Amino acid sequence: MIPFLQLRPGEDAADVRVAIDRVIARGWFVLGPELDAFEQEFASATSTPYAVGVGTGTDAIAIALRCLGIGPGDEVITSPLSAAYSALAIMMAGARPVFADIDPDRLTLDPAAAAAAVTTKTAAILPVHLYGQPADMTAIMQVAARHDLAVVEDCCQAHLATCEGRPVGSFGAAAAYSFYPTKNLGALGDGGALTTADPQTAARAKRLRNGGQTDRYHHGEFGVNSRLDEMQAAILRTRLAYLPGWTDRRRALARAYRATLCGIEALTVPTEGDAGHVYHLFPLLSPDRQSVRARLTAAGIETLIHYPVPIPRQPALAVEQPRQCPVADRVCEQVFSVPLYPALASGAVDLVARALRGA
Repeated sequence: MIPFLQLRPGEDAADVRVAIDRVIARGWFVLGPELDAFEQEFASATSTPYAVGVGTGTDAIAIALRCLGIGPGDEVITSPLSAAYSALAIMMAGARPVFADIDPDRLTLDPAAAAAAVTTKTAAILPVHLYGQPADMTAIMQVAARHDLAVVEDCCQAHLATCEGRPVGSFGAAAAYSFYPTKNLGALGDGGALTTADPQTAARAKRLRNGGQTDRYHHGEFGVNSRLDEMQAAILRTRLAYLPGWTDRRRALARAYRATLCGIEALTVPTEGDAGHVYHLFPLLSPDRQSVRARLTAAGIETLIHYPVPIPRQPALAVEQPRQCPVADRVCEQVFSVPLYPALASGAVDLVARALRGA
């Protein structure tokens, strides 16, 4: 069997145990020294001056939007192909998600479609660096500049990714990261972070994540309860040291997949739009997805679909009356993901390719 993921600690297991024991011995579990240290270390790793740890990547997006003054009456343009949480976070901030179609090659937000979706109510663009693939941030920032729009980057699947050599998350006014266990930098639970170059945004994010408190028991504004706890911060500090090596491994496996999957009939490997891709997932497209996945299952290879339903077609978004996104619709009908994670054996790539070829 080749499982889709391996979530148990591997080479980092001993260091993770040391981190857990350190937190337990200290007896400080929320808003303590581990979080302070992780925020500094993650900010450095992402080449951003400030990082603010929160409960989830979804909260990171919603809090970032609120910090920028985006809320009721505002529209935020985003991708229809993503986990639905990116759009739900916009709604959590009180704004309305507006969906612009995706680039058929990169599978990220199409800058031209985003430009066409701008209205007098548009306040921001939320590009999603999907599957670890950087969106075309140069073009997106040009659209934002023309219309005086804020940009918040959804980096939840793109830790350490770059776009044209520049770190993702450093283009917009703020960025959001997820540390859900499946992510390239995953916790042993849930977690997220907001990054920004603006000290006022960082300071307000810290207030909003903690109930809007200006100091203990004094709530200056409406906030939420969304704090990255000490245990997860300690684990993430440990794993952050492994992340560059894990990223190199993901890229090596992706190169192997690309080399072995060339020329397979009725199978499309999405374009690597930028060398800064970090391969959170390795998606493939097939008009005969059901039978292809069945063939892989019969060979003992687990696959998943990311994502089977475009966000605008989710019942939770029905009231938004979204525009048509035909490229995203087609991709959701054809896309599936094959195993790719740092602990995956190199020989597994050959096994996947043989199964896809029907050998």
